[in-house]
Amino acid sequence: MHSIMQKLLAAALSASSILVARASIENPTLLQTPPMGFNNWARFMCDLNETLFVDTANSMVSRGLLDAGYGRINLDDCWMAYSRAGNGSLQWNETLFPHGLPWLGKYVQQRGFKFGIYEDSGNQTCGGYPGSYGYEELDAETFASWGIDYLKLDGCNVYAKQGRTLEEEYKHRYALWHEILSGMSNPLIFSESAPAYFSGSDNSTDWYTVMDWVPHYGELARHSTDILVYSGQGSAWDSIMVNYEYNTLLARYQRPGYFNDPDFLIPDHPGLSMDEKRSHFALWASFSAPLIISAYIPGLKDDDIAFLTNDELIKVDQDRMAQQATLVSRDEAFDVLTRSLANGDRLLTVLNRGNGTASTRFNVKRLGLDGGCTYTAKDLWNGSLIKIRESVEIADLPPHATTVYRISLPRRCSSVVPTGMLFNTASKNCLTATSHGTVSFEACNGHDSQVWQVDSSGKVSSLAVRSECLTAQGGSVLLAPCQKTKSQVWSYSVTGVLRNAASGSCLTEAGSRVSICGFEKDSQVFGLPSGVVVDE
Repeated sequence: MHSIMQKLLAAALSASSILVARASIENPTLLQTPPMGFNNWARFMCDLNETLFVDTANSMVSRGLLDAGYGRINLDDCWMAYSRAGNGSLQWNETLFPHGLPWLGKYVQQRGFKFGIYEDSGNQTCGGYPGSYGYEELDAETFASWGIDYLKLDGCNVYAKQGRTLEEEYKHRYALWHEILSGMSNPLIFSESAPAYFSGSDNSTDWYTVMDWVPHYGELARHSTDILVYSGQGSAWDSIMVNYEYNTLLARYQRPGYFNDPDFLIPDHPGLSMDEKRSHFALWASFSAPLIISAYIPGLKDDDIAFLTNDELIKVDQDRMAQQATLVSRDEAFDVLTRSLANGDRLLTVLNRGNGTASTRFNVKRLGLDGGCTYTAKDLWNGSLIKIRESVEIADLPPHATTVYRISLPRRCSSVVPTGMLFNTASKNCLTATSHGTVSFEACNGHDSQVWQVDSSGKVSSLAVRSECLTAQGGSVLLAPCQKTKSQVWSYSVTGVLRNAASGSCLTEAGSRVSICGFEKDSQVFGLPSGVVVDE
């Protein structure tokens, strides 16, 4: 399976070189790895000015963040004047930015950074400043003339025109921006916020629908709620976990050129312990998510800089395969995630979500590996090496802490079978192999009965009963001895449905059965292990 993924990655990158400049998955070379840099919003919100960005750029250079890969300086909302110029163009706030944004762009570029900006697809930004609606082409030209190469486009104050649903209105506006940016000689990186305005509803169909089109229009998309701002009320760790949870539902969309964005890193938030800060960074890196710091950079502690510049985890985040880590198992304390890396290594990330120190142990087969081999695992926090044979043991992991291993595979054991949870993204229940060859959806408990392998032919088997495969029989779903039959072959779509090759019907949580495939119905949208081939 690893060799197949390498070939697919190579083909995608090769094919992209002959395409015209388009966005994201149509041209993965536009943004080959997730962006890294700084944005003011979560830390400063509208309390921004020229001095903040000058000091931030200088500090990022002197403290090693630029050298570590954090190469972008992005402005967020509230940078502009409350009215446009006579010719309709946007104006910066001259009090906050006395030298002007073109000057600021040159300043940060001379120090090695790229320059990014914020606008909104509606009539006004979230902060009440002029939105881009009706001025899209002019604003794109303006940004380019200022030396900007990255646009974060928000979705406040968007109202559906007659004859369109709200989802269709967002699609229309973001598609227009996509066409404008794609037509530029040097297209701007396009960060889309549209999905965030459809997350958290009782029915996720519109959210999934937006997620279906954003990878075709831009390079990254913020898919859920804002991470907690510095002055906000509530738990910063809980906010991180909310966005982490959303990201676990969307791995099927990510691929070279497009990245799911769970929002900013907030390393100086006073509500976070050091273990929580490090976990935040490690989980985002395991996802190959954007690493955009929103903090007062000159005031960061040396310990904060140390984990933010962890070279091994940054290499994972910037891995050219762009595979997002997915859940292997989940119980009351531990989330276990894994993914493959471009050189054939396997990543293992273990998060203690519980409130007490805990230990866990699991078989290497859960990681898609062969249990008869010896593997070398590198601890990406301290660089130590351990040997892994039949099982992995995580001892005394503090609450909210994360362990990350990069596992090297010997040549004779280099094949990887996509392995992990098969869960409904609405209910979060796990497909479970029960006794007597039946299956059901139950609360996730971390047992082998809830860990599934998907081979290259599309057969799905449980680690608890490896000789039996998921089978569609009439309208029922059960486990039966694996054999060459279409009733045991399943295909996974980017829409999240798991379709049976024999019946054409889709796995459905209600009743643990197959039924007529609907349009992204909550009961038919599933998360599968990383490495499973995803059909468009």
